[in-house]
Amino acid sequence: MSEKGYTKKDSGPVIVVKDLYKVYRIGENRVRALNGVSFSINRGEFCAIVGTSGSGKSTLLNMLAGLEKPTKGEIIITGEHMEAKNENQLVKFRREHIGFIFQSFNLMGTMNAVENVALPLTFQGISKKERIRRAKKMVHLVGLDKYWDHRPNQMSGGQQQRVGVARALVVKPEIIFADEPTGNLDSNTSKEIMNLMQNVVREQNQTLIMVTHDNTLAGFADRIIRIVDGKIVEMIDNTIGKKEEG
Repeated sequence: MSEKGYTKKDSGPVIVVKDLYKVYRIGENRVRALNGVSFSINRGEFCAIVGTSGSGKSTLLNMLAGLEKPTKGEIIITGEHMEAKNENQLVKFRREHIGFIFQSFNLMGTMNAVENVALPLTFQGISKKERIRRAKKMVHLVGLDKYWDHRPNQMSGGQQQRVGVARALVVKPEIIFADEPTGNLDSNTSKEIMNLMQNVVREQNQTLIMVTHDNTLAGFADRIIRIVDGKIVEMIDNTIGKKEEG
C-alpha cells in the first residue's frame, strides 16, 4: 500500500470556512455560539484557535471535525463540503483524513503503547503485521522506544500524551485536531509536547489545528486565531509576527 506523502507543492488552503454560524436554542433563548466566522488554513500550517471558556472555540473545532452541523455557512476540507455530508459520510471522512489528540489521552488501559497507537489502523482493514510496523515507527518518532511495551499506568502523563500524538499520526491524516492537548500536564511537560507536535507536523507537512485557552501554548503555532463571543477578533501570523485582517 502506498503511503501518503505531502510536499510543499501541495501548499494552499486545506480548510476554508465561510460565514459560519451555530445557533443553539436554550428554552426560548437563542445563543450564537458562532457568529459569522470566516478563515482559511493552509496545508502544513500549525494553527491555534484561542479563546476563553464559552468563546465558541470548541464549537468551532467540532464543526471543522464534522462532529456538529453548522446552522449556516460552509466548511470545505480538502475540497469537500463537510456541511453537506450525512453521518456515515462524515465517519468515513474522519477515518480517512483526520487524526485527533485529546486532553484526557483516551488510551486503552489493557494495551501497551504500540497496541494503543495501532488501534485506529484496525478500522482501516490493515493487517496486524503492518499495523504493528507502522505503530512502532510512530512510537519511535515521538521518542518512546524504551516504552513501547508499557501500558498507560506505567507511563507519566507526558509519555501518555506522546502515545496520543503517535496514535493521531499513525493513520497519516492530512489534518490533526487537538483539543486542549496539554490540559492535564504541568507547564514543563506541556512545552515538551508542544515542541514535539510542532516538529512532527513540520517534518510530515501535516496540518494541525489546536484549540486552547493558553496564550503561551498558542505561541508555538504558525498562526493564531483569537475568538470572542463566537467571532474572530484577531488573526496573527506568528511566522512574521504580523496581525492579519480578520
